[in-house]
Amino acid sequence: QQPGPGPRAARVGPVMAVAWPAQMDLAVALAREAGRPTKWPGLGWSAPDSLTLIVVPDRARLDSLVHGRAPAWGAALALPGARTILLRADAGDLERTLRHELAHLALHARVAVRVPLWFDEGYAAWAAGEWERLGGLELNLAVARGAVPDFDQLDGALRGSETAADAGYALAMSAVLELARRTPEHRLDPLLSRLAAGEDFESAVRATTGLPLARFEDDWRRAVRTRYSVVTWLIAGGVWALAAAGLLLLGWRRRSDRVRRAALDAGWDVVEEPAEPPQLDRPPTA
Repeated sequence: QQPGPGPRAARVGPVMAVAWPAQMDLAVALAREAGRPTKWPGLGWSAPDSLTLIVVPDRARLDSLVHGRAPAWGAALALPGARTILLRADAGDLERTLRHELAHLALHARVAVRVPLWFDEGYAAWAAGEWERLGGLELNLAVARGAVPDFDQLDGALRGSETAADAGYALAMSAVLELARRTPEHRLDPLLSRLAAGEDFESAVRATTGLPLARFEDDWRRAVRTRYSVVTWLIAGGVWALAAAGLLLLGWRRRSDRVRRAALDAGWDVVEEPAEPPQLDRPPTA
C-alpha cells in the first residue's frame, strides 16, 4: 500500500492515460503523443489501436507495480502482450523514452515470431533516434580495444548494470543498422516483412543478407572493431580523457612532493640571506 491518493485515468483517443494526481497533466500530454500515427523503420506508418500508458512518479512506484522486473536504472517498461507502457515521470527525455517503448509495441504488433533481445532493443533505439548512443561508443575504451561481445553476451549486457547496458544499447543499435546495410535494398523492410510473415529470425537474416546469423555476427563484430578503433577513440575525445587523467596525476604528485618537502624541512634552522651579497669582484682599495 502506498500513502496518498491513488491513480486516476483519462482516455485520450486510443490511449488510456493512468497517473497519480501530480503526474496526470503530464500523462495526458504524453498520451496525445502516443496516439498519433508514427512512421517506424521498416514497418511504415501506424498508430496504436489501444494502449494503456501508466506514468509513475518515481522508481519506487515503478518497482511496486512491476515487482522488480525493470532494472534499477530503467526509465520505462513496455509490456507488448498487455499493450501497456509504464513510464517514470522523473526520468530524462520522456518523449524520446516514450517513443522507444512505442517502437517495441509497434515491432511486436507486426512480428509475432521471437526475436533476440539485442534486435528488439537495437530496433527501438534506432526508431527513437538515439544516435548519440553511437557517439558514446566512440568514447568507450573497452570497445576501442576490441572487447566487442557476441550476441549472447550482448543480451547479457542489456540485462546488466547501467554502464554495461549503455554500451549494450549502442552495440545493439549498430547491429540492427548493419542488418539493414547488408540487404540489397540497404533497408530493414525485407527482414521485417519475412518476420511478419512468420519466418524465424535466423532464416530471415540468411534470406535477406545472404549470410548465416553466425557469419553475420562475426562480420558485425569485425566492423565494430574497425569503426571504433583506439585511433577513433582518441580522435573522438579519448585523448582529452587521457590528458585530464594526466593533469590529475600531476596535481597529485605535486601535492605529494610538497608534503615530502615540508617533512624534510622540519627541524632545520632557516638561514637568512644578507641584505646585500658580498662583492667578490670589487677591486682592492688603496
